[in-house]
Amino acid sequence: MEEKEYSFSESMLFTQRMAQLSKALWKAIEKDWQRWIKPFDLNINEHHVLWIAHYLNGATISDISKFGVMHVSTAFNFSKKLEERELLTLSKRENDKRNTYIKLTDKGTNLLMELMEAYDPTKNSVYRGSLPLRELYGKFPEVIELLAIVRNIYGEDFMEIFETSFSRLEKEFLEKEESKDLDVENVV
Repeated sequence: MEEKEYSFSESMLFTQRMAQLSKALWKAIEKDWQRWIKPFDLNINEHHVLWIAHYLNGATISDISKFGVMHVSTAFNFSKKLEERELLTLSKRENDKRNTYIKLTDKGTNLLMELMEAYDPTKNSVYRGSLPLRELYGKFPEVIELLAIVRNIYGEDFMEIFETSFSRLEKEFLEKEESKDLDVENVV
């Protein structure tokens, strides 16, 4: 019999500590997220579907399910609701009848941009809770250990989608900032 590299108590304490901290953090995130999107008549799953569809540009229901960490039927049902509101379209491709593809409509893209503009960091408790660390270290926490845990649970595909979506978001912010800089230079 192989010797364990960990004790039962160490395992139990770590697992319970992660569970309690994750639940507390999720509750704060959920409350902030709902407050942000409520004026736009969206729930968290609907917003998440819109977000993923936008940043993956050509996502399938399976992609939404996987990256949104939701069941395929949940991803499909919320996508159908968003299609009824004309915020996205669902389609099949001639060469791929198995997958359902999601594409934001102009109305969906505009709503997502309105949501981005409506974001108020002062009303986000996780952001505010991280400010002392940013002030102390000069940057927000990188949560590298959390990323490693998520990678080990959900795999490389999940992390690739994660990195791709946030790279696109960062690119959009940089383009907006450059555009603003150009506007200021043209005025001066």
